[in-house]
Amino acid sequence: MVRALLFCLALLTAGPALALKPAAKWWAKPTTLGLSYRQLELTTADHVKLVAWLIEPAAKATDRHTTMVVAGGDAGNMAGSLYTAWALAEAGYRTLLFDYRGFGHSQAFTIDAQRLYYEEFALDLRAALAEARHLAPHDQVGILGLSMGGIVGSEVAARARPDFLITEGYPGNLTTIVAYQKATRNHTVTLPAEAAAYPQVAARVRCPWLLIAGTQDKNTPLADSAAVVLAARRGQRRQLLAVDCGHLGAQEKLTEKLFAEGYVRAIGHFLAGGKA
Repeated sequence: MVRALLFCLALLTAGPALALKPAAKWWAKPTTLGLSYRQLELTTADHVKLVAWLIEPAAKATDRHTTMVVAGGDAGNMAGSLYTAWALAEAGYRTLLFDYRGFGHSQAFTIDAQRLYYEEFALDLRAALAEARHLAPHDQVGILGLSMGGIVGSEVAARARPDFLITEGYPGNLTTIVAYQKATRNHTVTLPAEAAAYPQVAARVRCPWLLIAGTQDKNTPLADSAAVVLAARRGQRRQLLAVDCGHLGAQEKLTEKLFAEGYVRAIGHFLAGGKA
């Protein structure tokens, strides 16, 4: 009962805002879910201090020697990804969660609540990816980008070349997202100047890329992820996993005996070279 209540709280704190809504307070720490972890301080290329958690595989699980750097969404903070980390740990994956600047306990950063994302968040993810590689040099190290995390995840993957990229709720067409928010919620969302170059980013991602998309997702439509797969060129391994759910609903939908058990299994098949 307590775990169910905690899960509901996690969903509330991690829910998509599709405009920035950071929270300073962590709703929980990894130990709340019985996870073994280290708290880290990262420094970005522009000298911003970030807080991160490196979460180890569960003691009973076989270590897969794979580290997932989770790039979270636009709301809450890294504590909103704790259940994701728990599901990955149960399956033997190592996870690095981090707070973007202006989120959680990371260094303060002035944020406009109408902004969809800041290009500086890509610097934050690059620092987290570099730290994960340093701490686990024998692991394959990749990115799991959730919603807004898919924007910065694809940007970092295009340059830093992680071992893999996994996105859920990938925002493929930023101008369409802005228009949808205005039309359905009368909510004005703005983009950074760098967004003009974003349509060219996906083509430069060379690592294996799994795109998880909800068939009922109106915020980041399935078609956006499908287009990335269809545009793959020779040498670009890309797969689409369509799930009957809304925005960021795949983990809950693919829950079996354990939370997100089917979700993590699909990721494992993909990383092993098979079909998700």
